[in-house]
Amino acid sequence: MSEADQGTVRVRELSHFINGQRAAGASGQYSDVFDPAQGRVAARVPVANATEVAAAVAAAKAAFPAWSETAPLKRARLMFKFKQLLDAHQDELAELVTRDHGKLLSDAKGEVLRGIEVVEFACGIPNLLKTDFTDQIGGDIDNWNLRQPLGVAVGVTPFNFPMMVPCWMFVMAAACGNTFVLKPSERTPSASIRLAELFIEAGFPKGVFNVVHGGKAVVDALMEHPDVAAVSVVGSTPVAEYIYSESAKRGKRVQALGSAKNHLVVMPDADLDQAVDALIGSAYGSAGERCMATSVAVAVGRVADKLIGRLAPRVRSLRIGGGMEPDLDMGPLVTAAHRAKVSGYIEAGVSAGAKLVVDGRGHTVPGREEGFFLGGSLFDDVKPDMSIYREEIFGPVLSVVRVPDLASAIALVNAHELGNCVSLFTSDGGAARVFSRQIQAGMVGINVPSPVPSAWHSFGGWKRSLFGDHHAYGQEAVRFYTRYKSVMQRWPDSIAKGAEFAMPVAG
Repeated sequence: MSEADQGTVRVRELSHFINGQRAAGASGQYSDVFDPAQGRVAARVPVANATEVAAAVAAAKAAFPAWSETAPLKRARLMFKFKQLLDAHQDELAELVTRDHGKLLSDAKGEVLRGIEVVEFACGIPNLLKTDFTDQIGGDIDNWNLRQPLGVAVGVTPFNFPMMVPCWMFVMAAACGNTFVLKPSERTPSASIRLAELFIEAGFPKGVFNVVHGGKAVVDALMEHPDVAAVSVVGSTPVAEYIYSESAKRGKRVQALGSAKNHLVVMPDADLDQAVDALIGSAYGSAGERCMATSVAVAVGRVADKLIGRLAPRVRSLRIGGGMEPDLDMGPLVTAAHRAKVSGYIEAGVSAGAKLVVDGRGHTVPGREEGFFLGGSLFDDVKPDMSIYREEIFGPVLSVVRVPDLASAIALVNAHELGNCVSLFTSDGGAARVFSRQIQAGMVGINVPSPVPSAWHSFGGWKRSLFGDHHAYGQEAVRFYTRYKSVMQRWPDSIAKGAEFAMPVAG
């Protein structure tokens, strides 16, 4: 990563990473990467052309035969070395995330740790790839199964987790014996390049992990490439559905995670202090730019007025500033355009008749007046037909919906087209059991906000929050990045003479 002058500001020049080395952009096209806290361009990232995309896929294809035949134990040992390097470079990676995205440094450090956890899980790949064997199923035949890698896999990742989400993909793909081409968000590309450098430093062969930058044209080129076997994406539902559809019709395996509209249901018997703490952290952490952020508080019965009364002063007192500064609650949004989009949702909520209890628009931070800041906003009396309820806002906006009872809360959540995650705060074990069984969402928390599964479980939603059959990371990733093969075997001295025309049966 070199630097160039832009007046008095140093602008970093980023690169692709192809076949084990950084590759300067050849297209002559660049995308600006902003420092959200300062509101100015901090880096330029090259936009790949068709030749560069083809080179990345070719490098991955060339590396696949030898890598796929590498013993899982050897792959695991390289993962151990990669994990050690990530441990040593945690602070550097977190700083790259904060400078590109704007999230607090403490939050970025947590993201880095969650990425490292996936690497730790992948270190167990020899055991994860173990399969089943049945001795003597009949007629001197033994039967077992294999899980074999697919080939070249591609990942398209969002701006909000530039370290963690790529690790969900390329780490698990490589551990299973695949090679990989990553297309990170052009808004937050720095961490991906550094990950690729550390991957090579750990001893992985050239071409196993490649990075190319760009927008839709690059994604299309990767999906359309005949040598790409699998595509993973985390993004908005329109993006996920598009990539799923276009990739699937070309015969590729697809794992596509889409938008979220996450509810947190507060029962009258809940510990209200705990519920308010959970809502504040989940709704406003990382400026709401998380697919696991709570954007709807469902207040059941008489708890609604008390909930609003406690939430409002907490939202007004959020400490907001540049992500590198200590003792803050929230940083800026990622770009000026995204801030304008979120502000537009706030205006739409007001126009639709929702009660704007706290208005975060117009918030500025002294000394950082050009930064992309937006204060926390809180709505009450939100109705299910309003756009602020139906659509993912991806910003620091919390909507409160009032319902009379638990059955109504479950019906409300289940009627939404998105089903990423949901939480229930209650002291009633019976209510929790009913809720967890009846709710239609892929991830459920009981007195846990933003229930992100651990690395050895798997992440993903239901309904229009997920396209494809597999969730991300964990054992689901092993299934996604491998093909299942059944093998039956016997030897000539046990084979009866003559053709067998009847359906074979065990025994």
